[in-house]
Amino acid sequence: MAIKRSNDPLGLALVIAAAIHAFVILSVSFDISRETPPAPERTLDITLVQPKAKTKPAENPDFLAQQSQEGGGEKEVKERKTSPLGNPEAIPAPKPALELERAGAAETQPLPKPEIITATKAPRREAAPPPKPTVQAKPRPKLSQLLASTQQEIDRLTAELDRRTLSASRQDRRKAVNASTQEYKYASYLEAWRSKVEKIGNLNYPDEAKRRRLYGNLLMHVAVRADGSIERIRIVRSSGHKLLDDAAARIVRMSAPFAAFPPEIREEVDVLDITRTWQFLDGNTLFSSN
Repeated sequence: MAIKRSNDPLGLALVIAAAIHAFVILSVSFDISRETPPAPERTLDITLVQPKAKTKPAENPDFLAQQSQEGGGEKEVKERKTSPLGNPEAIPAPKPALELERAGAAETQPLPKPEIITATKAPRREAAPPPKPTVQAKPRPKLSQLLASTQQEIDRLTAELDRRTLSASRQDRRKAVNASTQEYKYASYLEAWRSKVEKIGNLNYPDEAKRRRLYGNLLMHVAVRADGSIERIRIVRSSGHKLLDDAAARIVRMSAPFAAFPPEIREEVDVLDITRTWQFLDGNTLFSSN
């Protein structure tokens, strides 16, 4: 199809005006604000309309328009004429302000690194050893204390031995005799025993009693074993003077041992319990009665 060129001044003016509008549109730039997103651009398709041709319109037109016109151009491919701004894909659609803020915050703020918590084992503390108890050195006892303690132990053992001896003696066969005893065998032994004690006493009369002129009488019990030894001496009733009591007991001990029991007495008893009254008389004389 032949394209007819026209030299009409009105067409030329329209072309120039379209070029100026296109230049102005392309020169304007838009700043997209994050707060208020701009309205989307609107594209404008401009089609240059040629003056109404006096010729008869074609029977099969390529495109429809407000009035019949003839196409122009040098391209062989049939295309609708549009302005350079007619491609809506060239300019991307603006994003909402909220999305832009989120995107900007995501770009500026780096992702926080995950904190790695490592548990370290606390150093083991050893328990402090308990303080050692202070041992106080005991003072060494003095020699006098040792001797006193030893003497106390000896006395205790002696008392225990005496107790056992007394307990054993209670199991022995015993007979109590005094001045009123009538049996000949016991009366004869008792008389011999009294005579010896009085003799030793008068020979060893206490000098302190002589000097102080002490007189008195006392009741004394003497236990004699079968062999003539003394089992025990006990003051039953005191004279009132310890000096005389101790002198009487000492005289009996000085008189021991006594004669052993004769066979007729030994067959019956093991111990004779002799109880007599002893008198320290004026003239420094010791006498035993009943």
